Amino acid sequence: MVHKLSEFQTLTAKAETVNPRLTALNVELAQVEDEIEKLLNTLTGASAVLMSYANGKIEELDARRQGLIKEIAALNAESVSPQKIEYLSSHLGNWDNIDFDDRRQVADIILSQVQATAERVSFEWKI
Repeated sequence: MVHKLSEFQTLTAKAETVNPRLTALNVELAQVEDEIEKLLNTLTGASAVLMSYANGKIEELDARRQGLIKEIAALNAESVSPQKIEYLSSHLGNWDNIDFDDRRQVADIILSQVQATAERVSFEWKI
């Protein structure tokens, strides 16, 4: 891990860039939530038949909403903020002297998965 981190001894934060996919997902999430709200507002005094149709539509919209929330969370987890870059940079040069919790936090920022077997250890890097 120290070897991989040595590639990033001079980390710098890029200017905040807008992820178009994240923006699109947030817009779609707002639209889905707005549609759910409109459906709920129109249900006052609705008949049982209309309620059953509305429930089905709301369940469908809520499933889409949950999927969007998961996608947004995944995209947010992939991004490394300038604050995290600064945090990483301060720990890279001092890796041998930082405590276990700090090393774990660095690993959480830069690793998405670690697979270990008796024969080998492999890492899936976020960076």
